[in-house]
Amino acid sequence: MNIHLENAFPVGKYLVSPLTRQTESGRYTAHVSIRSGRGQATHDRVLGFFPEFGTRESALQYAAVEGQRWLSQRHCNA
Repeated sequence: MNIHLENAFPVGKYLVSPLTRQTESGRYTAHVSIRSGRGQATHDRVLGFFPEFGTRESALQYAAVEGQRWLSQRHCNA
């Protein structure tokens, strides 16, 4: 399996990094890294999602949207 790190973007104090993983069948799964803090105080949460996608671009878009959704839900529940 190949893992691809794509363009990260900031959302407030967080850095959201969409990721893809190519499966043995050639399809793609979506993952997202949500990082906050600096140095020894860095916290990184990685979320993985079940859908498989035919293209890496579709998986990246899904990961980016889900990362933003996770952050917005977290702030609404706080």
